[in-house]
Amino acid sequence: MSEQVKISVVSPVYRAENIVDKLVERIVNAISKITDSYEIILVEDCGPDNSWNKILENCSKNSKVKGIKLSHNCGQQHAIQAGLDASKGDFIITMDCDLQDQPEEIIKLYTKALDGYEIVVASRKNRQDDAFKRMLSRIFYSTLGYLTETKQDRTVANFACYHRIAVDAMAQVKDHNRYYPMLQQLVGFNYTKVDIEHAEREDGKSSYSFGKRLRLAMDTILTFSDKPLRLAVKFGVLLSFLSIIAAIVMVVLYIYSDIIVEGWSSILLLLTFLSGTIISVLGMVGLYVGKTFESVKQRPTYIVHKTKN
Repeated sequence: MSEQVKISVVSPVYRAENIVDKLVERIVNAISKITDSYEIILVEDCGPDNSWNKILENCSKNSKVKGIKLSHNCGQQHAIQAGLDASKGDFIITMDCDLQDQPEEIIKLYTKALDGYEIVVASRKNRQDDAFKRMLSRIFYSTLGYLTETKQDRTVANFACYHRIAVDAMAQVKDHNRYYPMLQQLVGFNYTKVDIEHAEREDGKSSYSFGKRLRLAMDTILTFSDKPLRLAVKFGVLLSFLSIIAAIVMVVLYIYSDIIVEGWSSILLLLTFLSGTIISVLGMVGLYVGKTFESVKQRPTYIVHKTKN
């Protein structure tokens, strides 16, 4: 019979061999002030460095540390999913491994969850990121909020405390693409935010490049919203309306004016514009069809290669 665990801490690990030791140490020091019944689950997302061996070392030194190595790089959100699926705690903390999410703030999230909240997220005040990353973050969340018709808070990321009931509910959502700040809103439950201090990155640079952020935004929008399709329909109707107005104007000018316009260049530009619009709309529809095809295949979102308890 397995021992009941009060708190599970899940952290996806990627290119963090120089941080793992400190990450585990600080989590242990912080969570030991709350309870002795805990587990730390580190999910190594098949990175190019020595992170997995560092995880194994910590598993050997501390029986409460567990390691999961994925068979290939699945992305941060799916690594979180793997950790959540393996967790046994009544409350589950998710956090990044770069120590910008400070383990010492776990007690704030957990204490707030005890007030009856199933989902407590960390709101990062005074983010310690460079200006370019903050600008990208602002654009990402503004666009995501508009296209998914939801309220997005750019101070909220992966640092959160979930009650087991919320984790089980999110596991029932079978979307192939995962984005937990959106899943939190989708499943409902009592939700609140807690202000925390955001720290500077301990080592190296973020692995989230502009391209990865763009792909995440595209996948999230296509998964959680059909608004791009509705906008395309509205745009098509607007073009049709404008073309009717333009046709009426041309007929009137032809009948009542001596102005003769050859119009070859304008026709060529119009055809080019409309062709580009049609191709763009078809491409958008194709993306949705592709995502549907991807979901229908029901392939696993992650595959575990090794585990260490």
